[in-house]
Amino acid sequence: MRLNLLFLLLPALACAQTADQIMAKVAENQNRAEAARTGFVYRQNVLVRLKRTNGELAREEDREYTVAPTPDGVKREMVHFAGKYGVNGKVTSFAEPGEKYKDADIDADLAKSLAEDFGNDKDSRDGVNMDLFPLTTKKQQSYTFKLAGTEIYRDREVFRITFEPRSKNGPRSDDHGTPWAGEALIDKADLAPVLITTHLAHGIPVLVKTLLGTNIRQLGFKVSYGRFDSNLWFPETYSGELKLRALFLYARTISMGLVNSGFQKADVKSNVTFEKLTAE
Repeated sequence: MRLNLLFLLLPALACAQTADQIMAKVAENQNRAEAARTGFVYRQNVLVRLKRTNGELAREEDREYTVAPTPDGVKREMVHFAGKYGVNGKVTSFAEPGEKYKDADIDADLAKSLAEDFGNDKDSRDGVNMDLFPLTTKKQQSYTFKLAGTEIYRDREVFRITFEPRSKNGPRSDDHGTPWAGEALIDKADLAPVLITTHLAHGIPVLVKTLLGTNIRQLGFKVSYGRFDSNLWFPETYSGELKLRALFLYARTISMGLVNSGFQKADVKSNVTFEKLTAE
């Protein structure tokens, strides 16, 4: 009986070990992948949208950038901008980032800040905020991983791995741990991330909600990667959404997203231009 029980437990133990090994290899591959990505320039479209609790548009900013590599990361240059805001059901277009329809305009300041920061993380070589995803060796120390199985995604075999914060009693990479949980699809052949989704593992502390009237719900992020060459994967889409209530009076549903496209080999001696995307 004990022997049979041991055989039943072995697959689960193997999966736990395999998940850790897979993610450790993913972390090793990230340094090489980030270095390879700096050899490309590309187009990046960023959209930030704020809606009121009744679903009406409060503000939207649509930006297009040209992104080029630098010795320390990437540099974005905005080449197109379009915005609009809604007041009492009427939508008005504007052409300058941060333009306000009144002196005190929280939506304008918030949308501008989000649009400038989203996809523009200075500590990342592709702009994606690595604090949100367990892709580096240091970040992985704050997570536990489980192998949920294998499947076919976009005609390639992938591992499906779930992750969550380590127990407070377990080993940690810092004193604060991580608030994120989620799942990752990892390409089986290249051991590279294909799709990662995260959500808040813990809500905003009750004390903060009570004293400050501030709450964040349904906060989550997603990043997907495309394969452009052997062992070269690049973030194609990156998005996030949250419901924010602040200081008892201000409430918005906020969505952020970017799409990277038009990848070209970098050539420091030439200028890079892209044709304007047209809406279908």
